[in-house]
Amino acid sequence: MLNSLGLPGRPEDTRVVVAMSGGVDSSVVAGLMKREGYDVVGVTLQLYDHGEAIQRKGACCAGQDIHDARRVAEKLGIPHYVLDYESRFKEQVIERFADSYINGETPIPCVTCNQTVKFKDLLETAKDLGADVLVTGHYVRTGIEGNQLAMFRPVDLDRDQSYFLFATTQEQLDFLRFPLGGMTKPEVRELAREFDLAIADKHDSQDICFVPQGRYTDVIAKLRPHAAEPGDIVHVDGRVLGKHNGIIHYTIGQRRGIGVATGDPLYVVHLDADGRRVIVGPKEALATHNLLLREVNWIGPGTLDDLPEEGITVYAKVRSTRPPTEAVLRKNGENIQVELVAGEMGVAPGQACVFFDKEGQEARVLGGGWIQRAEKQEGAEAALKALLGKSWEAAGFPAS
Repeated sequence: MLNSLGLPGRPEDTRVVVAMSGGVDSSVVAGLMKREGYDVVGVTLQLYDHGEAIQRKGACCAGQDIHDARRVAEKLGIPHYVLDYESRFKEQVIERFADSYINGETPIPCVTCNQTVKFKDLLETAKDLGADVLVTGHYVRTGIEGNQLAMFRPVDLDRDQSYFLFATTQEQLDFLRFPLGGMTKPEVRELAREFDLAIADKHDSQDICFVPQGRYTDVIAKLRPHAAEPGDIVHVDGRVLGKHNGIIHYTIGQRRGIGVATGDPLYVVHLDADGRRVIVGPKEALATHNLLLREVNWIGPGTLDDLPEEGITVYAKVRSTRPPTEAVLRKNGENIQVELVAGEMGVAPGQACVFFDKEGQEARVLGGGWIQRAEKQEGAEAALKALLGKSWEAAGFPAS
């Protein structure tokens, strides 16, 4: 007989390590596991300087959050450990974040953190603690599909976190459990009150955990002082319109705060890291239909090598705040390409493209990858090639 986590054996004989951030979601997960009789161990990660972290309101894993996690563990009567992951978090997440911005990309550090620190390092630590599973408060569901454990979008699509978990490997997925995937946030808060947890009404974290007040440029400037070097703001037609104080202050699709005016609305179309140029143009220059991906992770049925030559229909999500839309996923030699049927505006290198097998709650996560190139429409693509020359061609799409 299987227990509620899909494992053989009684709950009391099953060791569960819960990743506790100090927030409502992970605290409720710990409460659920304790109530069901599992052998529960809570683990909280200290990811950066504890003294500085205490001052950071609205960020996960900060000093106050570590204190909250400890209080929850005491209330539930479970052992709790705080692990110092500061050096590995800095190396694997913060440093990569800074380098990605310097290269003109728009990184997503939460994905990198899940990919490395949480589902690699912490997962191994959980095994060292004798755990049978690592349980988290993410809003996704898992279930058996065919002969493997699959990931699905949650019941509460407003809380869907599958976009941030696309890099989870099948081996990791087999060891992970997500008890909140079938619940809504109000239901989770009600459980927190039922467990008499002081954090029941605690606000959700909004900022990137290591970026105080969302000012990521301050972090990058501190880590990479040369990143704020000035350069030109250039129109896609070749005109130099003004100067900027560093490409780290700009993102693809940005309209406000560019610092130049021509009478027509301008948007950031491309960031030329090598030339320290911010390329701007009209809104139509942002339109993208074709994406070239790197570091693609596949957790769907079969393998990527099984893709037919014509590709398969998927539903692709290129931003965490946008719904998946119809697309074609295909393999071109060693490259993975995604054709967005209706197109998207302002897609940037460094973002993630996550694909699902269908729309809605029942959608299965097939995998995803990092966007290496977002091919513009014909006119804008030609203009950028003319401006950037060989550097644009080197990052271009392979011949079909």
